[in-house]
Amino acid sequence: MSKINLLDCTLRDGAYINYSKFGDNVIKGIIHNLNKANIDLIEVGWLKDNKREADSTYFHTAEDIIPFMPTDRNPKTQFLAMIDYGRYNINNLSPFNGNSIDSVRVVFPKEKFQEAIIFSKQIKNKGYNLCLQAANTQSYSDLELIQLAQLTNSVKPQSLSIVDTFGVMYQSDLQRIYMILDNNLDKNIKLGFHSHNNLQLSFALAIEFIQLGRATNREVVIDSSLCGMGRGAGNTCTELISNYLNIKNNSNYDTNIIMDTIDIYMHNFITNYKWGYSIPFCIAGQLGSHVNNIAYLQNTHKTDFRDMKIILESLPTDERKLYNYDRLEQVYINYQNKEIDDCNALAELQNKLENKTILLLVPGKTLITEKEKIKNYIHENNPITIGINAISSEYNYDYLFFSNQVRYNYAKCQTPEIFENTTKIITSNLTTQILRNSYTINYNTLMKLGWKYFDNSTIMALRLLAKLKVDSVNFAGFDGYTPDKNDAYNDVILQTYLTPEEKTELNNDIKNMLNDFVLKNKFNTKLNFITNSQFQSAIDHNLLLNI
Repeated sequence: MSKINLLDCTLRDGAYINYSKFGDNVIKGIIHNLNKANIDLIEVGWLKDNKREADSTYFHTAEDIIPFMPTDRNPKTQFLAMIDYGRYNINNLSPFNGNSIDSVRVVFPKEKFQEAIIFSKQIKNKGYNLCLQAANTQSYSDLELIQLAQLTNSVKPQSLSIVDTFGVMYQSDLQRIYMILDNNLDKNIKLGFHSHNNLQLSFALAIEFIQLGRATNREVVIDSSLCGMGRGAGNTCTELISNYLNIKNNSNYDTNIIMDTIDIYMHNFITNYKWGYSIPFCIAGQLGSHVNNIAYLQNTHKTDFRDMKIILESLPTDERKLYNYDRLEQVYINYQNKEIDDCNALAELQNKLENKTILLLVPGKTLITEKEKIKNYIHENNPITIGINAISSEYNYDYLFFSNQVRYNYAKCQTPEIFENTTKIITSNLTTQILRNSYTINYNTLMKLGWKYFDNSTIMALRLLAKLKVDSVNFAGFDGYTPDKNDAYNDVILQTYLTPEEKTELNNDIKNMLNDFVLKNKFNTKLNFITNSQFQSAIDHNLLLNI
């Protein structure tokens, strides 16, 4: 029976999730526990050119790793760190002395596999075990796989790993790649497998890989991580595959210690970070797309799943594997830009709204917490009320403005009576059809490029109202985002789970768009905030109507 090795990459692949900030105590605790649990290989993090910062698994030298090594090293266990080819100066790696890591793993893209493997000889020359990792192995042709194996043979590393970078592999794909490499790779070189769980197949493919190793009598290495922690959809779970190997392979992994490690060290990450299978990552896997494209469409434009799939499908296959945000932005705009003749709609709306006082009911938390203040304003001023991308049953609406398909569908499902009985203003990216009790307005006339979050619905509604020559626009519920909280909306379903940095960027974009509106508002539409807002300071105070 072939030997099967388990490589835990929590501290390396998990660094994508928490920006490598595990905490020094956690790093040491995870390494020590995995060592005691008899894990065969423990990947402690990355080797990077920058000097190491406290609490990080980005190490600058092998010496940086020494304080985290167990004093009672398990003779069965190897410790390794990863180098991203072309992003680490090998001169920073001192010769092997037995006090730090045993092995270095080099990951490389297909277009650089030849130069990367030649480069990796320097790691062996320094005395370390060498492991190679061929990113996006699925993209290799049969001939290129043979060339990869032959060049690997010339260097004689400890292992060569197959990588399902985009989480797109099915059983037949893994079988094809494995059999070509197995037939051409030196039998003394281990074959490894690193998967991503976009299609919920990571664990199943790991089992298939084990069966292939047994059938060909080759020593194999399975990558896994605690709770599957890893970029995007994550990896095979260490707790699952170790238990499987204990039952099916008579392995000797201490699953009790593994569970203790999760209890003690993983709870914070499970609670505060997100990874693992999801519909967006499923789409990435189905289309072979880089996960950054998914994140961009989801976080920047709140793109629904159907539109996300259509937009990515419109990209050539090779472009999906990259993340060129300028290119993706143009594809998004082209997709949204469904032009219609909206002259009649604009004329009718202007006839109804010109020189009127408008209250925009934005779905921020203050729409509920400052409800009495808002209702008093409505009672005293009798404004025309317009809901922005959402409906609250606390209010009566004269109009509903929608520029986002997901919010449109949610409102239609959750509050069908209000939705059907209220006149709607819809941007043309949602539909180009003439709908009952609705006005459709050209999307491209309301959006303006120059900001990452350029299609904010409240700003788009504001631009429309200025075109209609309204007298004043008042905001309620236009709160803004608090970086360290997820409570910007009055309905939890509407929450946008951005990072603190993204929330700050979104706040700044909205402030800058408001400033731009004030400076270029030729109709002198007056602006006023009824409820507390982070954006009030962005308005020129000479144009404010103070309460």
